[in-house]
Amino acid sequence: MIRVENLVKQFGAKRAVNGISFSVERGEVLGLLGPNGAGKSTTMRIITGFYPATSGRVTVGGHDVSVDPIRAKALIGYLPESAPSYADMTVHGFLSFVADLRGLSGGAKKAAVHRAVETCLLEGVLYQPIDTLSKGYRHRTCLAQAILHDPDVLILDEPTDGLDPNQKHAARELIRRMGETKAIVFSTHILEEVEAACTRAVIIDRGSVVANGTPAELKARSATAGCVRATLAGASAEAMVARFAELPGAARVEVLEGAQAGSAGPVALRVYPARDTGGAIAGAGAALTMAVAQSAQAAGWQVQALSTEEGRLEDVFRSITLPDTEAR
Repeated sequence: MIRVENLVKQFGAKRAVNGISFSVERGEVLGLLGPNGAGKSTTMRIITGFYPATSGRVTVGGHDVSVDPIRAKALIGYLPESAPSYADMTVHGFLSFVADLRGLSGGAKKAAVHRAVETCLLEGVLYQPIDTLSKGYRHRTCLAQAILHDPDVLILDEPTDGLDPNQKHAARELIRRMGETKAIVFSTHILEEVEAACTRAVIIDRGSVVANGTPAELKARSATAGCVRATLAGASAEAMVARFAELPGAARVEVLEGAQAGSAGPVALRVYPARDTGGAIAGAGAALTMAVAQSAQAAGWQVQALSTEEGRLEDVFRSITLPDTEAR
């Protein structure tokens, strides 16, 4: 449904987008991640035809956005950054106006406006001027115009900005449901939204794609992914480190908190799995967890807690997008 190929956007001497490529199929929700100034909003504006590309190609539903913009835009619902609207209109007036622009009339127009209002929970402010609304309601009004014509493609720039926690949850659920039948791209700074709503994520930094994968695949790149975290008693930290470091599949052991030499108090530690040259965990994480448990039992140590860590998306994001000195 969306294909972005070698996209470049130049603003004078600044290259905001530098050769970005990705695709989104129907039934996918793609999270576009990146620090401020990474090129996320510029990329979305090019996809929607708001900006022309300096070079590269974007197609939506098979239509080239630069060659056949009307057909491409007819397939798109767009929630821009900051959710712009006509402040002097009422919510109902604004949505009716947008329905007219989309070529809807009669019963189809009435049904479309009603569906959008109901989906975005706008019944209580329907005849209120937009400039009197809270930031959250203004955002929901602009989201309603984006979905009004039931588009096949949704481009959502910070769709939960300004919403309270309950509204954010509802918006994520809505995006996930709509993503079952549509192709959705949304940008966010909130990493938990990626895990809550996205089937895949693309991380952009300084105008280029630096990572592309499912949330699980990205988390697997975290330094702690596949690590075994254990709390044990019965020996010193030094003795435990020496024993676990020799386990097959173990790369190193880190003491998080624990007993000094000569003490048998609780020790919290993390056993890091060995990785192959591509950074993937060598062998199953469950095997290392079992090995730690069996080794501790054989040594006569008491296991108070044992778990396998799945890694954190935040760690991956920081390691990819921060300069090396800051990441450390």
